[in-house]
Amino acid sequence: MMISGGGTAYWGRKEAAEGKGVKGIVVVFAWVSIHEKHLQSYLDFYSSLGWNSLVARADFLNVYCPERAMSLAFVVLNELLEELKIRTCPVVFVAFSGSPKACMYKVFQIIREAGEGRINPERQLIRSCVCGQIYDSGPVDFASDLNAQFALHSFIRKIPGPSKLVSWIIKGVASGLNGLYLTGFESQRAEYWQTLYSSVDLDTPYLILCSDKDDLAPYPVIFNFAQSLEDLGADIEIVKWNGSPHLEHYKHYPIQYRAAVASFLQKATSVYSHRIRKLGEMNCMHDEISELIYGLQKAAVNSNQSFRRVALGPSDHFFLPSSAKYHNCKESGSLEDEQSDRPISVPVQPSINAHSVLGQILFDACVPKNIEGWDVRFSDSGKGQPFASTRRHSPFLGIKCNRRSRL
Repeated sequence: MMISGGGTAYWGRKEAAEGKGVKGIVVVFAWVSIHEKHLQSYLDFYSSLGWNSLVARADFLNVYCPERAMSLAFVVLNELLEELKIRTCPVVFVAFSGSPKACMYKVFQIIREAGEGRINPERQLIRSCVCGQIYDSGPVDFASDLNAQFALHSFIRKIPGPSKLVSWIIKGVASGLNGLYLTGFESQRAEYWQTLYSSVDLDTPYLILCSDKDDLAPYPVIFNFAQSLEDLGADIEIVKWNGSPHLEHYKHYPIQYRAAVASFLQKATSVYSHRIRKLGEMNCMHDEISELIYGLQKAAVNSNQSFRRVALGPSDHFFLPSSAKYHNCKESGSLEDEQSDRPISVPVQPSINAHSVLGQILFDACVPKNIEGWDVRFSDSGKGQPFASTRRHSPFLGIKCNRRSRL
């Protein structure tokens, strides 16, 4: 049993998953509104379905002190995390009566941080495993007169001891707390409901078990809660009975209750399996994309290197200029001269025909007919001036000027 400033946490059933047929974990949130023996009947029921149970039993003052609720929430999540590190499995939250305000809404606030840019692998693990929420006789709307309602309720009068003395003490405590926390209670109430609505982000189905005769969790409040969740896109299932009091739906309708919960747990298991499969596909896709990017980078490097190498045969007349001229031009002049004497390798271009239209424009249609063609090369002198060579090795400009003058 783990004890915190806001209550206790313990395993109602904890069996190793291997060979035991354990299907998942139900985290049961309880408050003073449910007796220990009554709570045990629910734990036995979940155990019969093959689910381990982790119980978070909150103190009475937690509904007024968010710090106490937060303390218990951390204890529960730490214990749950240790189990999920051993083996991941479906997790379903089960809340009775006023326990969402006493602890569970703080659990939501903690694990939702994993989806708000604060990447925490441990909280993300819990968030990924939560696949269902069950509300039995709740959630309760915590108005300022709620304590007086609980003080007068029948289960309070069943507490061992003189009933009048117990009722008097509870009424006194309720009145004192109402006066002490009246200023900040409404803001806490708004935060409480907003957190419950934001639990839609967990992408889990909901099962709400209620009755039209529940005076502490009236059906109109339950219906408005379910309608708001549905408007936010949640998957909601409501099971309403007639005549069963607060927290006694299982007692009055055991067959229907078992059938509804068993069906919902199967649904939650399917949600978990689909989620895990989707996460696996996303991881595989991420690995494939990473391999593709690596392959493209490798291909780009190889291609870049291949551009720097040119395979030349012994019959080629053109050669690529060596890069040593540009990188080592300040080191020695002899290397520049040696490189300047070497022909320059450029892609082979078609020779210019002097009798074509382009040749007539360039040479003013005055080129003698006995010139077969020009082999155009570029000098390596650094100026980039073109020069022409014929088989007689005559200067191009001199030939052009002399022949124009004779004509």
